[in-house]
Amino acid sequence: MVEYNAIPRTGTATRGAVYDEGLRSYMNKVYSLMGIGMLVTAGTAFGLHQLAVGADGQATELGRAIYYSPLKWVLMFLPLVMVFAFGAAINRLSTQGATLLFYAFAAAMGASLSWIFMAYTNISIVQTFVATAAGFAGLSLYGYTTKRDLSAMGRFLIMGVIGLIIASIINIFMQSGGLQFAISTLGVLIFAGLTAYDTQNIKNTYLQLAESDREFLGKSAIMGALTLYLDFLNLFMFLLQFMGNRE
Repeated sequence: MVEYNAIPRTGTATRGAVYDEGLRSYMNKVYSLMGIGMLVTAGTAFGLHQLAVGADGQATELGRAIYYSPLKWVLMFLPLVMVFAFGAAINRLSTQGATLLFYAFAAAMGASLSWIFMAYTNISIVQTFVATAAGFAGLSLYGYTTKRDLSAMGRFLIMGVIGLIIASIINIFMQSGGLQFAISTLGVLIFAGLTAYDTQNIKNTYLQLAESDREFLGKSAIMGALTLYLDFLNLFMFLLQFMGNRE
């Protein structure tokens, strides 16, 4: 005779295994989308730089247009506009449409960051990217595995991002080296913490949607990829100010 007490344990174990497999598949999709987005950004940035700078090291006609004309402001602010558009349109887009918009955003971000190949040596950019990838992997793993609730820390860090934006705008006019160093230092710490927090939040989002709205999981994975993509990119840019060798 089957004992009654054994039935709940079997059901719970089976359900846990399903959740674990589903969560693993979901997180793999998030990281895959993010990784492809980073490749699109890197390829666009390097390719555009190659077209913008000639073999003699001088800017081509395209380079003068995107680096020295008002067009540079369009490239600079286009990714910001696309992020807001992404958030506003995500509910109306299909999963395929949201994926394409994410990759278009990644390409726009690459175009806006192509200038770093003029400011820093290629070797230092690669070294910083590798260091960022290693740190990001460790922080994201911590966020995924920790049992500690990072919600309070996340709210504090988001306020820190707002402070960074305000300080960065002020420093556009002040041009203070000391303030820029402080901004870079805080930027690394804030986005390191956000990487762990956002990973945990993405994991918790899956656990909630798996119960209530499985149809939205595909779009949720894209939003998660966008969030981690931005964490990685900001961490990379702040680290580059410490590790990058100027041309």
